[in-house]
Amino acid sequence: MLILILMAVGVLIGLKWFPERYAKVNSRLQLVCTGFLIFCMGVSLGRKENFLQDLLALGWQSFVFAFIPIVLSVLAVYALSRIFLEKKKQ
Repeated sequence: MLILILMAVGVLIGLKWFPERYAKVNSRLQLVCTGFLIFCMGVSLGRKENFLQDLLALGWQSFVFAFIPIVLSVLAVYALSRIFLEKKKQ
């Protein structure tokens, strides 16, 4: 809940009071902060003793849970494009 509140406050500040001339600086600051966040997450994961074993176990599950929606999405787009694009050509 705290994250959503902070995000809403940031959106309000960005819409109402944040000058447009600082947009480029803000973009670079976001990039640096995101990189730092990813680095900290990597350090946190690297400190775990069984990280590689956990990663291998979760890796297969993640692959299966990602592979099935990807394949179904590709098949759905292919089928729908064949149906609707054929009608458009005629």
